[in-house]
Amino acid sequence: MGGRRTLVEKPGLEERGRFRDRVVSRPCRGGRERIVKSGVSQKGTWLHRLAVRLLTVVLAVLVFWVLDFLVGDIRTIRGPDFASIEKVHIAPDLIAHRDELARRISDVARRIESATEKQRIVGDSSRNLQQTITQLLELRKLGIQKSATVSEAEQENVSTGLNVFLENQRRYQELGQDVSDLIERRQSPIAEKEETERKIGAQRAPAQEEYDALMQAHRMKLALLQLALLLPVLAVAAYVILGKRSGIYFPVSLAFGAATLVMIARVVHEYFPSRLFKYIFVGGLVIVVTRILVHFIRTIAFPKAQWIIRQYREGYERFLCPVCDYPIRVGPRRFLFWTRRTVNRAVVPDERSAQEEPYVCPSCGSVLFDECPSCHGIRHALLPYCIHCGASKEVAERAEDGCGGT
Repeated sequence: MGGRRTLVEKPGLEERGRFRDRVVSRPCRGGRERIVKSGVSQKGTWLHRLAVRLLTVVLAVLVFWVLDFLVGDIRTIRGPDFASIEKVHIAPDLIAHRDELARRISDVARRIESATEKQRIVGDSSRNLQQTITQLLELRKLGIQKSATVSEAEQENVSTGLNVFLENQRRYQELGQDVSDLIERRQSPIAEKEETERKIGAQRAPAQEEYDALMQAHRMKLALLQLALLLPVLAVAAYVILGKRSGIYFPVSLAFGAATLVMIARVVHEYFPSRLFKYIFVGGLVIVVTRILVHFIRTIAFPKAQWIIRQYREGYERFLCPVCDYPIRVGPRRFLFWTRRTVNRAVVPDERSAQEEPYVCPSCGSVLFDECPSCHGIRHALLPYCIHCGASKEVAERAEDGCGGT
């Protein structure tokens, strides 16, 4: 083909010589050619359209995933270290003294725990001895009542048990006194440590303020880096979406734009104050809604040819004037009445005897059916192609001025 465009008449209608639509052969990569019909949008089958929509959503999710990886890598940039800032503002001797007091308090606490455990063991032993001695005394009492003699071994066991019991009681009291002394000894370093912590806290306040300022600057830096990555992608996608909506790669740019916009909203919500984010979010919604509203107003005021042709086609399908919705009473429908909702329920007489003839809407004066200049048959005046011969007719001018009449 050598890069030339070959014009070929549509098969089957070539011999008539009156069909104006043409097939354009465009060279593609690899020597192949792509055949497209001029003036007709290629929609594809419903399966292809569904696949395009589903893959657009999948692509948006994947793009969001990739952007999340990139933004996550930016978040790994290390920020200020509070420990190093704290060392500058807090005196080292206070830190050392606090650590020493903490060590002493911990040592006393361990000794208190050890003494308390020993006291518990001694207490359990004393209770066991007390029960044993009580049983021996009961046996001795029963023996005396029965005039039985008590052996020296039994008397020695009772005496030994009493001595051990008294010794345990003494040991128990000593351990209790030790615990009490240790608790008193712990109070002094605790109070001293609290005072030291107060001094350290007073010196830590400037360190905290400096750390907060540095962290805020670091967060702002991360936010700017992330926006510097995301905004160019959003700008390119928005340019393609707004400027080339009719392009074949519009779903690709839509996926990139939607994923990037969601990621930008996430970054702004994370790094900027909530009050500022509220104004940014509401302002963005105002801009988007205004842009959509202006788009629909312009679509109604200055409709494109494809939209006005669609409006005309839907009107003809329902036998209603595409301009004013007045019923098109031609042929067997001349004496019927219907609306947009009841058009399918109207009983139409036999149409075989109906004669085609030009028709003008009696409500708005729009020419709805006229004679085709190519085949002289009656055709739809507001649609681009003749129903009999397929001859094309310019309707763009009629669509642009918003008028359905001639």
